[in-house]
Amino acid sequence: MKKSFLLLFLLAIPFLTWAQTRVNASEIIDKINRGEAVTYKNAVIVGVLDLTTLDNMRIEKKSDDKYSTKEYLSTVKVPLTFIDCTFKDDVLAYYNPDNQDVKLFNRKNEVFNTNFDKAVRFENCVFEGYSAFKYTKFKDDVSFGGSRFRHEANFKYSKFSKSADYSNVKFEEEANFKYTNFPQTASFDRASFRREANFKYTKFSQDASFRQANFRGLANFKYTKVGNNLDFQRTEFNGDEDFKYTQVNNRKVSRADLVNN
Repeated sequence: MKKSFLLLFLLAIPFLTWAQTRVNASEIIDKINRGEAVTYKNAVIVGVLDLTTLDNMRIEKKSDDKYSTKEYLSTVKVPLTFIDCTFKDDVLAYYNPDNQDVKLFNRKNEVFNTNFDKAVRFENCVFEGYSAFKYTKFKDDVSFGGSRFRHEANFKYSKFSKSADYSNVKFEEEANFKYTNFPQTASFDRASFRREANFKYTKFSQDASFRQANFRGLANFKYTKVGNNLDFQRTEFNGDEDFKYTQVNNRKVSRADLVNN
């Protein structure tokens, strides 16, 4: 009898693992609009998590120029915590209806952005769709530690106010941090970059750590500025690299200088 029970239990394990909590993205948006803290663990998020059209959305910028862009801004005013979650669709804190960076050719001339007032945690999560945090301002601590991005992780022009943790993150497509500003310590320790790691023009005001990271595509640190230490201890470079005009403590350095330190 005991053996039969044990066998049935073992056969049920795959089902139990599969039967994670399924949450509609709209439920999360409703919580944010009600001012409730968002916390999910071991959940599958279904549907596009579009944070760009919250109830508090306002027009941030509008010009009379016929080629100008109307910018809408939403603000997440509650802490977000997602642990061991899978996002089946896109996660959007930035949206351009025409999906173009050149606003001159944007027919609607509209862009939707999102800022975060509280801590943001996406730890050990999987992003199966697209993720866009372009132009986002993070006013508290941010952690994407241990997560996996199946598509481009777009943090271009983002601004952080406190620490940022991207340790153990797997970037399967481009990791886009171009023009991003990190005023406090940023960790990419043990991160894996399968495609381009784009840190061109990125500014790290304090420490930037890439210990034991693995760069399989282009490691692009052209024009990157680091205020204190840039740590590449035991880091692997298996693709191309660009450290032209890279500065650490206001001094131009090469990758060889950094690795040998």
